[in-house]
Amino acid sequence: MTITPPSNALESLQSDVADLIHQLPNLKHGKWIQRALSVLVRLAGEEIDRLDWKILSASMQDMERAFQVFYPYRHVRKVTIFGSARLASDSPEYLMAVEFARRVTQLGYMVMTGAGGGIMQAGNEGAGAEKSFGLNIQLPFEQGANPFIEGDPKLIPFKYFFTRKLFFLRESDAIALFPGGFGTQDEALECLTLCQTGRYGPVPMVLIDRPGGDYWSSWDAYVRKHLVEPGLVSHDDPNLYTITDNLDVACEAINRFYRVYHSSRYVEDKFVLRLKSEVSDAEVEQLNADFSDILVKGRIEKTQALPQEAVDETLDLPRLVLYFNQRDLGRLYQMISTINQMVTPPPSVVAHPELK
Repeated sequence: MTITPPSNALESLQSDVADLIHQLPNLKHGKWIQRALSVLVRLAGEEIDRLDWKILSASMQDMERAFQVFYPYRHVRKVTIFGSARLASDSPEYLMAVEFARRVTQLGYMVMTGAGGGIMQAGNEGAGAEKSFGLNIQLPFEQGANPFIEGDPKLIPFKYFFTRKLFFLRESDAIALFPGGFGTQDEALECLTLCQTGRYGPVPMVLIDRPGGDYWSSWDAYVRKHLVEPGLVSHDDPNLYTITDNLDVACEAINRFYRVYHSSRYVEDKFVLRLKSEVSDAEVEQLNADFSDILVKGRIEKTQALPQEAVDETLDLPRLVLYFNQRDLGRLYQMISTINQMVTPPPSVVAHPELK
């Protein structure tokens, strides 16, 4: 049943919202502010439960905290580290996670973890609090933050898993997964699902095992036998991730991904790849020859910033534009890898791979 407020009351409320928006000190994003407030006004006219309002308000508070914490670091690339909370601090996986976090921060990245123990603690330990974020979850049984991020202003408490996971992926420019239990498997498969469907990324995803370990190679064998072979996923989908037991390989997989590739977005039905260096005409021809299978129509072409990107902070970057079929994401990752290999960026570009 829908409760319809008197029309004059609803009109008055909408007018109050419009007045409120105009009184805000910063109207840069006024259109989106109005849309958000309009949703609340419409919900106010519907019969939804008290619990629904509690969920809505708590999730908005989750997002408010996270937006405020991450905003000053929006141009710094970040690596999320997932893995077991149960691994001891003297285990090979823990020690590798510490060293991995230390290395990626030396490359200019920041590190995000779930702020708990095990691999999460190792990530914050290796990165140090200054280069760390902790996205903690409030549970009925206590999950306190590990001592390497406890008390830091970049420790964010979340009420809901879904808002926490939203920010893990929204802010991540790379994913590193160490061995873990159900939670780690959930994170691995959800990241892959979102990459495979184009709802997240493109970003590098690295699955790291201890030297000689077979945790991820066994997992990969299952994926290839039970998912790839029967056609349940594309035979190119394993291109979405890299498996290694070598930290040099893991760090290089992340850094190489952003060697030339910068970022991407859709402009209407066109997929735009922003690059740090321009691709030559001959290289564009080669890309068309090798990757025409992922095009709905037309060709891969060079372009400058499109008119719809007028307020974008990457206006000076060269671009490639294509009508991507939005299905063959594994092949798209292959094309990004090819671009990163065929183009040699100048030293000034390579010097800051972390900058968005």
